[in-house]
Formats: sequence, structure tokens, C-alpha cells
Amino acid sequence: MRKTLVRNGFVAAGAMNIGGVLLFSRAFTNEAIAEADPIVMSNFGLLMIAVWGLAYLGAATASTGIKWLAGAFAAEKLVYVVAWLLWLSNNKLEALYAKDLFAGMFFSIYGLNDFVFMLFFAWVFFSTPAEKRQTGR
Repeated sequence: MRKTLVRNGFVAAGAMNIGGVLLFSRAFTNEAIAEADPIVMSNFGLLMIAVWGLAYLGAATASTGIKWLAGAFAAEKLVYVVAWLLWLSNNKLEALYAKDLFAGMFFSIYGLNDFVFMLFFAWVFFSTPAEKRQTGR
């Protein structure tokens, strides 16, 4: 059960990153997202979010050594949650919705999505026992 839950969580994280970016950016053609946050959410930044999604999908196939990878993913998600909170504190969602519905929706949910997966990755990290080191002898 736990292995299935972990695998499905990693797959869901990958699908959300890749699918969310492609949907809300309209396959990298939605300029309103990059204009709203040109540092974090440029087309390059969105592409890198999709690449993180590929990493999550790859991690879903790992049967060992997932603890520290999950820890790295939790830290990465924390960075995006903080970036989102800072963006929200300095910008108005209403103005972004008025400019572009998809951009408004993206900025409304991406930090919540990242928070949920941050908690998932942290759970995997803290609940996975450290593996014994193989000496090769």
C-alpha cells in the first residue's frame, strides 16, 4: 500500500507540473504568466517546472534511495511556495484575472498545489528509513 501511494504521489506531482504548465501557459504561448512574474514564471521557468515534473515521474519508478530525493523535492516545492506567497503579497490577482483568465487561475492555485506536494514529499522523506550503506565486501 505505501509503495503504491508513494509511486502514485510522484506520478500525480509529475502530471500536475507538466499538465498544469502546458494547460495554463497554453503550451508556452500565454504571455500574461511571464509578464506577471518574469523571473520565476518566464517561459524558461515554466519549462523548468515541466522538467521537474519529469524528475518526479522518474522518481516514481525508483524502488530504493527515494528518501533524499524526496527531501530535495520538498525543498524545491518550499521555494515555489515562498515565491508564490511573495508574489501574492505584492500583486493583485484581480488585475491578472482581468488580463487573462488562465494566468489568474494559474497564480491562484500554483502555490497551493506546490504546498500540498511539499507536504507529500516531506512525508516521504520523514517516513522513509535511511538505507544501509553497501560496502561491497
